[in-house]
Amino acid sequence: MRAVVVERLDGPRSAVVKDVPAPVGAHPRAGGRRVLVDVHAVGLSFIDPLQTWGRYQGGVPAPYVCGSEVSGMVVEAPEDSWLEPGDRVSGIVWQGAMAEQALALDDFVVKLPDSMSYAEGAGIYMNYATAWYALDRAGARPGETVLVTGAAGGVGTCVLDLGPAFGVSTIALVSSDAKEEMARRAGATHVVRADPDWLGTVRELTGGRGVEVFVDMVGGDRFLDTVRSLRIGGRGVIVGFAGGSIPELRMNRLLLRNLTLTGITMDVMETEHPGTLERVRLGVQRLLDEGRLRPAIGAVYPLDRAADALAALDERTAVGKVVVEVR
Repeated sequence: MRAVVVERLDGPRSAVVKDVPAPVGAHPRAGGRRVLVDVHAVGLSFIDPLQTWGRYQGGVPAPYVCGSEVSGMVVEAPEDSWLEPGDRVSGIVWQGAMAEQALALDDFVVKLPDSMSYAEGAGIYMNYATAWYALDRAGARPGETVLVTGAAGGVGTCVLDLGPAFGVSTIALVSSDAKEEMARRAGATHVVRADPDWLGTVRELTGGRGVEVFVDMVGGDRFLDTVRSLRIGGRGVIVGFAGGSIPELRMNRLLLRNLTLTGITMDVMETEHPGTLERVRLGVQRLLDEGRLRPAIGAVYPLDRAADALAALDERTAVGKVVVEVR
């Protein structure tokens, strides 16, 4: 079968299309439960370019088949699975999605409605599950305001889209005209440009008090001002570090203003709190079934241009969800 293989850990341009054997056995994280999917489209995330450099903490050595999120049709599933052959699904697989067939995990997929294309489906599970879990962990309540950094990216646009479902207003922080347009398309209540005085603008929008919640995908040098954007008693959720560096923070900032910061990793949480994955999956599935999710697809690449798709994320020129079509 055709697949995109990263042959060396020296960046996105090391990804090439070549023939590889069909998947055997089960996904390494599936406990021997074989779920096989005919892949139609692949959603890319921050995991993918990081892994091509060998920088993703849960990565694998080269050579490997890349692609973190799969959209396609179930071919095989265990007899006791809630999935059946013929189901249209979206799910996260971490590596191995960008091939004609991929191994998946029934704990990490949702079913797609017939009205949704596979390209749109490639933008569902990973980003919406992360966004849903971020807002849930923050305890976002109706009437509150959420600041979203990296708001034009895959997870950021999903947080914006989920705003109405959680009853919150959103402030999207963006750095370009294209990203501003994408954030507005995704449903941002307000859009703020990341200029030197962006924090002052956020405070003006919140009557000088700051936001109740932030969801941060960027980290980097801007993180301190992101923390400063919180009002007294505010909560921040750390999703990733697209800015390229992991920030440090003096803890007295949390003490003096009664702030709460948390990171999120669903599968790690599952080990201590079983049921986390199912709760997130069912939360996303319910909104999907109700037709309330509108994935913001920024660009769709053919399989032969997978390296370009990876490079767009690596160089931070991508807006919205980047998708690679396999079939």
